Amino acid sequence: MSLAPTWLSGEGWRAPDSGIEGLYSADFALDIARRAEAAHLDFVFRPDTSVLPVAPLDQSFGFSSVDPTLLMAALVRETRRIGMVTTISTTFSHPYTAARQMMSLHWLSKGRAGWNVVTALQGHENFGLAEMPSSEARYDRAEEFTQVVARLWESFPSRALLVDRAAGRYADTDMILPIDHRGAAFDVKGPLNVPQYPGPPIPLMQAGASARGIDLAGRMADMVFGLTPDIGTALDTRRQLTARATAHRRDPRAVRLLPGLSLYLGRTRAEARDLFMQTHVRVTRAQRIERLETATGLDLADWPEDRPITPADLAAPPRARAQYARLMQLIAADSPTLGELLNRPETLAAIHWQVIGTVEDACAEINRWFEAGAIDGFIAVPGGSARSMELTLDELVPRLAEAGLFRRAYAGETLADHLADGLDLPLPA
Repeated sequence: MSLAPTWLSGEGWRAPDSGIEGLYSADFALDIARRAEAAHLDFVFRPDTSVLPVAPLDQSFGFSSVDPTLLMAALVRETRRIGMVTTISTTFSHPYTAARQMMSLHWLSKGRAGWNVVTALQGHENFGLAEMPSSEARYDRAEEFTQVVARLWESFPSRALLVDRAAGRYADTDMILPIDHRGAAFDVKGPLNVPQYPGPPIPLMQAGASARGIDLAGRMADMVFGLTPDIGTALDTRRQLTARATAHRRDPRAVRLLPGLSLYLGRTRAEARDLFMQTHVRVTRAQRIERLETATGLDLADWPEDRPITPADLAAPPRARAQYARLMQLIAADSPTLGELLNRPETLAAIHWQVIGTVEDACAEINRWFEAGAIDGFIAVPGGSARSMELTLDELVPRLAEAGLFRRAYAGETLADHLADGLDLPLPA
C-alpha cells in the first residue's frame, strides 16, 4: 500500500472529509498503515523525490512530503507486523548514511524494514550539481552504492554481539572489521556503527525500467516497482527480470514484479468513472494535447476533434514511453477521434495500470494478470477519494483473500517472511 496519498491528488483533497490538513503528520500515515496491517498486506511504501516543482502547489500538494525514512520510524511503534519500505536515493545520499539509517529502521521495526533504491531523475540543483548525471553514471554509482551498503551491513555481524555479563565481554571485536572500500565514487573505511539485525536481511526494491535498471534489479532486488500500464508490458518486464536474475545466478522467483495499480473504485462502474473524470477535471485541453503528442509523435493542436487518428497517421516513429502503450493500442485497434482520445483515462492519467470500476472489476482484473503470470503482486495507489483507499483495504483485499489470491493472516513477523509466502509460485513461460 502506497503511503503517498494518491487518492487526494487532482481534486480529491478538496472533499470535506479528505483529511488533507493532517498530510504532514504521522497520524495521517498511521491510519493507513493500521488499515493495511489489518488487511495483512506485506508492506506500506513511501516513494520520494528530492525536488519540489512549485507550480502544481497552486492546485494540489504535488511532491511535498515529510522525509520517508523518518516517517517510517514514527510508525514502527504503532504497528506490529506490516513491512516499512522507505526510499533513499543513491545519487543524492552516501552509502554510510543509508546503511546506518536502514539498519536502524530494521532494528526499530524488529526486521520489517525495506529499502526502495532509486537513482532519481531530478533534483541535482539541491545537491550542488550543475546537471543531472547521465543514466549510465547514475547506475554506475547505484551499483557501487548498494555493494558498499551490503558490505557495511555485514561489517558488524550480529553474531559478534556476545553481551556476556559474567565475562564482561560485550562483543567479539575480531569479527567487527573495516570494509576498506576504495571505488570510483566512494571511499568508505567502515565498519558500520550499528550491528546487523539478528534476523532476515533488509529486502530491496528497485524501480528502473531501462536495461541497466532491469539488470540492477536482477542482481539485487527482492521487489520491482513496475511501470506496467498494460499486461503485455508486464509480461515483457517479467521475462526480462527472469533473464537478468538467471544471469546473476539468482532464483527469478525471488525478484517479485509489483506494478503500481491505480484504483478508482465505486459501488458501480458509472460511479467510478464519474470519480475519475471529476478528479481530473482541471487537466486542460493543452495538457491533454501535449500528452497525446508525447505518445504519438503527432502535432494535434489543430487536428479536428471529429477526425480519427489511424495507424497510417503514425508514419513517423512515435516518441511513446511505456505508460502510453495503451493509447497506441487503442489507435491501432479502433482509430478513435481526437475528441475520444482527449477523454480517455490513459490520456488524463497514464502512469500506472488502471482499474476504474467496482471492487469486483478490480478483483477480476488482478486475477487475470496474475493467472497470466504478468505479476507477483501489486502496489496499491488508490485514486479519486479516500473512499477508493478504504474500498481497496476493507473490501478488495479481503475479496482477493476469499478467492485464494492473498493471505488471510500473517504467517511471519518480518518483511522477508511476508515476501517468502509466494516463493513456491511458478514463473510464466
